[in-house]
Amino acid sequence: MEKKLLNSPQHSDENTDSVVAEMFLNNAIKEFKREKLRKEIDQTLQDGNKDLFLKLTKELKKIS
Repeated sequence: MEKKLLNSPQHSDENTDSVVAEMFLNNAIKEFKREKLRKEIDQTLQDGNKDLFLKLTKELKKIS
């Protein structure tokens, strides 16, 4: 059984779970965006689209 000290900050399990879930989702969204940009960058290289390549790599740097 977990012991809790008097006068120590107490976090509810629900609040902690919520924070962890939000961090997990934010990380998943960020990774999804990174992967999508990487695929788009690969396509611009195949297409030879330098302007779009530069734009997408700049976006990727911002979120990395």
